[in-house]
Amino acid sequence: MAANGADRMSDGNRSRPRRGMLALALGAALCGAPLAGAAAADAGGFLETIHHHVTLTSSVPENGDQNPYAIVVAPVSAGVIVKDDVLVDNFNDSTNLQGLGTTIVIYRPSTKKMLLFAKLPRNLAGCPGGVGLSTAMAMLKSGWVIVGSTPSNDGTTRTKGNGCLVLIDSQGKIAGTFADANINDPWGNMAVIDNGTSATLFVSNAGFGVGPPEGEPPVVNQATVLRIELSIPEGKPPVITKETVIASGLGAQADAGVFLIGPTGLCLARDNATLYVSDAIGNRIIAIPEATTRTTSAEELREVTKEGFMRRPLAMAMAPNGHLLVNNALNGQVVEIDPESGKQLYAQWIDNDKAQTPPGNGDLFGIAMTPAGDGFYYVEDDVNTLVLAR
Repeated sequence: MAANGADRMSDGNRSRPRRGMLALALGAALCGAPLAGAAAADAGGFLETIHHHVTLTSSVPENGDQNPYAIVVAPVSAGVIVKDDVLVDNFNDSTNLQGLGTTIVIYRPSTKKMLLFAKLPRNLAGCPGGVGLSTAMAMLKSGWVIVGSTPSNDGTTRTKGNGCLVLIDSQGKIAGTFADANINDPWGNMAVIDNGTSATLFVSNAGFGVGPPEGEPPVVNQATVLRIELSIPEGKPPVITKETVIASGLGAQADAGVFLIGPTGLCLARDNATLYVSDAIGNRIIAIPEATTRTTSAEELREVTKEGFMRRPLAMAMAPNGHLLVNNALNGQVVEIDPESGKQLYAQWIDNDKAQTPPGNGDLFGIAMTPAGDGFYYVEDDVNTLVLAR
């Protein structure tokens, strides 16, 4: 199978142990790349334009952390971060235990170098259970980095803590944490609306009710999607002004191989109101209506698409044509979906490592669009690398 080969689907209704925004007016930032022009919305499939995959760097810092999860492209230059830097965090420590990774690295496209941005302490006051950095990460225009912790003491959910969101300044120094009853293992890649002096975060929490991984762990329908509204005083860390659970009852499950399975990809639609979520347990993409304004948990979640090319959908980004790109957990493909029609258009092999069955199984996780919208970054967890597809 060629790494850039694509399968096509005309109608779309149809992490392994150690692998683990569209810019709008008013400062809103979605989960994809800037719209390239009016014609982009009418273009064909985005994956048709992707032909090359270039390994950029190892994600392993000096302390040996591994299993890259989150990918965030810096929207501004601030502190030690240069605009368009690619931030990647690690979920595992040097002994390959899940939920113990504490580092965020930077890949700088202008120099093609990797450097350490932040190394957090394993035990952090204000973060129940400690630090194990997840796919929940964002950088704000104000320079603040916010990253989720889904921690463990033994590499499994047997000893997991509730975790937190960690505030890190643009020099890589910890400035505080967010931890409360609504935050329990922040897991999925965050969607963000950033207005500079205020911001709104959307993050999934997959830890509620999840127990140890022994035997056949049950699916626990307690995962949530939380909207967090922030005020960002000049020169001071962000503060939470309001929290709203906008979806609940989503499936999550302990897993010895990939720690846990739960809602992972979050992506704001171009209407800046609907939030798309990849429901890994349900092997589907769902939509939360009025996600930016609703005051209660949505009683009905629209099913955008299910099964088809998807094999446990994980992180998600929006291409310039408005289509969703979703990584599969159970093979090395990324799937392109038209969220308006629900059609799954293509599945492209971006990791065909035959050491896994099927190829690339468990290798993919984070995904982020390039600033120009002409490609996307992804991580290969099996070899701890950051890759550029364009």
